[in-house]
Amino acid sequence: MELICPAGTPAAYREAVDAGADAVYCGFRDETNARNFPGLNFTREELAASIAYGKARNVQTYVALNTFMRAGAERLWYKAADDAVLLGADALIVADLALMAYISETHPRQRLHVSVQASASNADAINFLVQTFGAKRLVLPRVLTVADIAALAPKVACELEVFAFGGLCVMAEGRCSLSSYATGLSPNMQGVCSPASHVRYREDGEEMVSELGGYTINRFGADEPAGYPTLCKGRFHIADDGGYAFEDPVSLDVMEHLDALRAAGVTALKIEGRQRGKAYVAEVVSRLRQALAATPEQRPALLAHLRRLSEGQRTTAGAYEKKWR
Repeated sequence: MELICPAGTPAAYREAVDAGADAVYCGFRDETNARNFPGLNFTREELAASIAYGKARNVQTYVALNTFMRAGAERLWYKAADDAVLLGADALIVADLALMAYISETHPRQRLHVSVQASASNADAINFLVQTFGAKRLVLPRVLTVADIAALAPKVACELEVFAFGGLCVMAEGRCSLSSYATGLSPNMQGVCSPASHVRYREDGEEMVSELGGYTINRFGADEPAGYPTLCKGRFHIADDGGYAFEDPVSLDVMEHLDALRAAGVTALKIEGRQRGKAYVAEVVSRLRQALAATPEQRPALLAHLRRLSEGQRTTAGAYEKKWR
């Protein structure tokens, strides 16, 4: 299976290539991509140099244009697609149907990948995207079991890609606006989920309180690691219960399911983490590259220490095991 690795900066791009990536995904420094954070992403010149670095080492570059276009500002997305094609991107990762139409009509030879943000998870939806826009690959939402994927794969006419390690979003991607209720900014539209500019931490007695947009998201005891405040990973009081109603603050790790995913028909494994530093990218990519070549018995030793790089220093197999309440 192809190993798809994240890069939020040119330095992280080079680390991913050198650590064994088959392909690297990245985005421009604007709202056309869903990791539109200050200090991240690529200028046109940086992307051109990175693509050349990857091509010289037989590594492909996928450019993420995975937000939804704003009415009246479509030109920003069209130009990003034009520039990515001109610079030599091997594939464009797209969520918006209108942008898919533009790319398929304007650049019919350009390889198109459907973003997880498009939230296509059944054969009818996927085959529509293949037949209408010529999509070659689809990134599946992180809500399907291995059995779901195995049942789906023979019914679709494109490659399937799944997330394998990193941040976990348990929602049907592309349909989440929770961040906008607290900050006014949405990952779907502005490319920003829980922006750092709206994050605050403060001490309250023995507890560390995390806030987002002025709202308390979580309270951590002295012995708890303080996670980043996103609404879906906040603790809530519901009736007489208190806890993580939507999602626990943990990271995704499906390495124990590698062989099952391969047998199910998965073409590519994707690492989440364009907002992470180059050291994180280098370590995770190199370990997962080794894991793909190892036997199932060898993998636990290779992957055990990656847990300390994960959110809350804990990991889960997510929907692949479906152990939530």
